[in-house]
Amino acid sequence: MNRKSRSFLRAARRIRLAAAACLACLGLSAQAAPTPGALTGLAGDFSSRVAAIEALGIDGGDDASRVLDALEAGKLGVWKDQVYILGDQGIFDAASGEKTQVDPVTVETITVNNRIRRALSSARAAIALTSGNPAERLAAANTLNESPSSALLPLFGRALATESDEAVRAMLVLAAARIKLTDADPAVRRQAAQDLGAASDAAVRNLLAGLLAKTGEGAAAWVEPDVGVREAAAASLRAIDRRIALAETTGAVFTGLSLGSILLLAALGLAITYGVMGVINMAHGELLMIGAYATFVVQNVFRQYFPEWLDAYIIAAIPVAFLAAALTGVAMERLVLRHLYGRPLESLLATWGLSLVLIQAARVTFGPQNLELANPGWMSGGISLAAGVVLPFNRIVIVFFAALVLLLIWLTMQKTRLGMFVRAVTQNRAMAGCVGVPTARVDTLAFAIGAGVAGLGGAALSQIANVGPAMGQGYIVDAFMVVVLGGVGQLAGAVWAALGLGIVSKFLEGLAGAVIAKILVLIFIIIFIQKRPQGIFALKGRFADD
Repeated sequence: MNRKSRSFLRAARRIRLAAAACLACLGLSAQAAPTPGALTGLAGDFSSRVAAIEALGIDGGDDASRVLDALEAGKLGVWKDQVYILGDQGIFDAASGEKTQVDPVTVETITVNNRIRRALSSARAAIALTSGNPAERLAAANTLNESPSSALLPLFGRALATESDEAVRAMLVLAAARIKLTDADPAVRRQAAQDLGAASDAAVRNLLAGLLAKTGEGAAAWVEPDVGVREAAAASLRAIDRRIALAETTGAVFTGLSLGSILLLAALGLAITYGVMGVINMAHGELLMIGAYATFVVQNVFRQYFPEWLDAYIIAAIPVAFLAAALTGVAMERLVLRHLYGRPLESLLATWGLSLVLIQAARVTFGPQNLELANPGWMSGGISLAAGVVLPFNRIVIVFFAALVLLLIWLTMQKTRLGMFVRAVTQNRAMAGCVGVPTARVDTLAFAIGAGVAGLGGAALSQIANVGPAMGQGYIVDAFMVVVLGGVGQLAGAVWAALGLGIVSKFLEGLAGAVIAKILVLIFIIIFIQKRPQGIFALKGRFADD
């Protein structure tokens, strides 16, 4: 190793030692006792106390937290311009923590009002910026961003110098920019306006829009006098508007997909039963209701007997909902519909009567009121987008669940012996019977599968809507529209129709309201069927081979 290399290594070692010393100093300062000014401010008037609380948050450390805890608990008092903590074992000096001989009667407790509570929240958030948990630091940065104060700028600078989490850094930059927007230097304000362009909430948008307002006529009437700052604010506003529009569009599409997933689960059963037997089942919506009530029963069983496994109740409810609805479908087919094949009007009236019977049975068994099911913990919350748009986890799970059910139905119809029989009966019942296909048994099994899929739809629906005796009535018409629009008996057509109707309905609801949206969708379907009676896909039989 030559002389230059050794000199370079010694210099690098000195730099590392200096950096370590600086970090150690920062660490010590973070844990230092509260500054005398902060404690003196707590003994002053109301404004001084608010400023003192902010200073305690900036100081941080265990001593500052101890004083803030006492203040929040109503155990911080003042006597002769000194601040004391009223403990169970006596009176303690707030600065040193040492026990004193002060008479508790003479100490005046500091009153905690809403303004003090807000200051306490900000101070605790400031302390939490040094937490080792990124989630806690992000929550703290969010809190400080909602109530920015110029006193926090040094704190933000120190936090940004060491922060490694990108989400926390972005929030700190936004919080600092909101403060710097009132700086006297136009260059600082211009940079702050540019930084705020990365925000997505309406409060920041309104703040930037306020800079472009005018209080009168002429160049001096602008709220923001500097042209460069106004241009930066206008550019940031356009960026925020684009981001908000994209987030709202994404939220509407996702909501439409989740609605379409429910419609798909409801319509798949109709597509199967009508394709095989030609029966218009007006009680199909009540099969959704049975699946939802089965989910409710499973939840109560888990809550009473397996509370530690309560978050898994929805997984256990899936086969129960399928079997409950499937067995109900078998009973309907064996006892009523089997005797009405080839008589569509009688079968329609009979299934309508069955729907009334099932609704009344639910009222008698579970009561007429709606029941609300709790989402499992892993289905609670959501993914936050811009402008407060949230994609709930329960709807995300429903979309994937519907896709899984669709895949299983397709595999059943295309890759199993039962599926082959169902397709044969769908295309030509008489010929299928001639070659040995048990058509009566296929009818029963197809009706059971269709009813079971509707039960799965009810289990999914119970996670986003209340469970009640009439809940199926709100989906039966939409399910029939999906079947008719997609093509009777076609899986592919049902998928496109369900997702398309769900997305279009949500966009129309945002523009014209729910009632007008349904009317417009119905008019579209009527016009579409007039032009293309077979639906989206032309039929090869009464069930799609592909």
